[in-house]
Amino acid sequence: MGLDDRAIRFAIVLHADHVVVLKKERRLQLLSRGKVIKAYKVALGSDPVGPKTRQGDHKTPEGLYLLDSRNAHSQFYKSIHISYPSWHDRALARQKGVSPGGDVFVHGLPNGFGAVGAAHRLKDWTDGCIAVTNEEMDEIWRAVPDGTQIEIRP
Repeated sequence: MGLDDRAIRFAIVLHADHVVVLKKERRLQLLSRGKVIKAYKVALGSDPVGPKTRQGDHKTPEGLYLLDSRNAHSQFYKSIHISYPSWHDRALARQKGVSPGGDVFVHGLPNGFGAVGAAHRLKDWTDGCIAVTNEEMDEIWRAVPDGTQIEIRP
């Protein structure tokens, strides 16, 4: 691959119209027109099996949500908010008499810990979020506009 080929390759900008998270596989996929255009290994909530049902359960939600806002100055290296809880999540929590929780994001590493890199994936460590490396977060940040649907599967 020559210099010109590399320049062209890096000039390509990903654009995703859908995001899928496969919890069991610890994988986040960016899709465009139904085809996977990029995939990332992720870390999830520290108790990842099953859907999020209440605040503090350390589970990553399951279902259809929107990536509805972003924060370039969060406590993590960039974060994109997931629209959890849905009306259905709220209703289930209300039936159980608990708070459904919230503040679920796709995010990079905690500020000051970027050097950890891919090693962060050795253990699920978030409070229910979906974590990637800072470099991966930069790609996702550019590829995924606000309002994109995210589907989180078991």
